[in-house]
Amino acid sequence: MINKHTCLLCLGSNFDRHLRMRTAREALKEFFPNIQFSEEMETKAIGDKMLSPFSNQVAQFETDFSLEEIRQLLKAIERQNGRMPEDKNQGIVKLDIDILAYGKQVIKPDDLQRDYVQKGLQSLT
Repeated sequence: MINKHTCLLCLGSNFDRHLRMRTAREALKEFFPNIQFSEEMETKAIGDKMLSPFSNQVAQFETDFSLEEIRQLLKAIERQNGRMPEDKNQGIVKLDIDILAYGKQVIKPDDLQRDYVQKGLQSLT
């Protein structure tokens, strides 16, 4: 029997954000056909260096992929959307996809408490 894990993601972008969020959603749908997305929300940047506004969105899906397989896939999608390590120094986040939870394991408890994440979760249920 294959173990299915519920995975919760948060997507964000502050640079050409609507395009990058759309291409991220399309890429994620290819790997996780059952994925559901909350509405894309505009938020203020967290931290002094980051450019505002951001687009953020929550996504949820079930998968039999391992946590590490998902991490590698998300990093590849970020790179395909032009994410470069040096961009952060300029306050640019072309695309960030974080795993908030995998099965019963909470990966980013602080992020899970953010208002926009909570709103996104409510819209998914």
